[in-house]
Amino acid sequence: MPDSIDRMLKPHIQDLGGFQARRLLPHEHRMMVGPFIFFDHLGPAQFAPGQGVDVRPHPHINLATVTYLFEGVLRHRDSLGVVQDIYPGAVNWMTAGRGITHSERTPEFVRQREAVLHGIQTWVALPDDQEEVAPWFKHHPEGTLPRWQADGATITLIAGAADGYSSPVQTLSPMVYLDVQCTPGSRVVIPTDYRERAVYSVTEGITLDNEPLPQHRMVLLAPGSTPELGATATGRCMIIGGEPVGPRIKWWNFVSSRQARINQAKQDWKAGRFSAVPEETEFIPLPEGRP
Repeated sequence: MPDSIDRMLKPHIQDLGGFQARRLLPHEHRMMVGPFIFFDHLGPAQFAPGQGVDVRPHPHINLATVTYLFEGVLRHRDSLGVVQDIYPGAVNWMTAGRGITHSERTPEFVRQREAVLHGIQTWVALPDDQEEVAPWFKHHPEGTLPRWQADGATITLIAGAADGYSSPVQTLSPMVYLDVQCTPGSRVVIPTDYRERAVYSVTEGITLDNEPLPQHRMVLLAPGSTPELGATATGRCMIIGGEPVGPRIKWWNFVSSRQARINQAKQDWKAGRFSAVPEETEFIPLPEGRP
């Protein structure tokens, strides 16, 4: 491996109820990259007519969820009363703060035909002084995100700042989150503005310092290194990074700097003290006995 790579992570395959995700974070070798504590590559999943994603209402605390699709449509509903369909290239950012409940489903109009879902979902741990903020949700359509060309690559800034650009997506700590689409011969220098950085290969054809990066792998970059992304074919990768927010505990859908807060969230969900999602009657029960 090039000197710019600290470690390469292989995904764990997760069944999300009708489709699979490749989970890279948290990993046995690395809990977080900057504030990013969760990284799922969703699909690509194919659904027959009448079928789709049905993630029932479930809770979150002390984190933000970030949804970004390559293909398909998802409908977000939450306990604030927000209902929002997300399409490819847009961003749904949901700050859970002191607590929120939400569901994610394939809209009925999409289920009338064969459908596909493909994208990335990440969670961002909130800094200590922002963990218990009031929950909020914001949607950013595709055309509102900075996009530019760089030596054969098309780069979209999903969140944070890079190369002199700033995303309109509100974040609560310094970070970078990029979608990089490459053509053969592309050359992209990865930003060095953040202490922790990683690259995920969505497709084949991506290289790092002229070495092939296997598909569906996340590489953790050495601090201070200036690696160069390239491509031997049309390909896609994601870059994440940022400043660490400190140690975090993750249990099920809960993230916090405090074990006592996780324990309280468990009790609150089991007792029905989280706010409900309007027009939803189902929910995911607390997973009893989970370590």
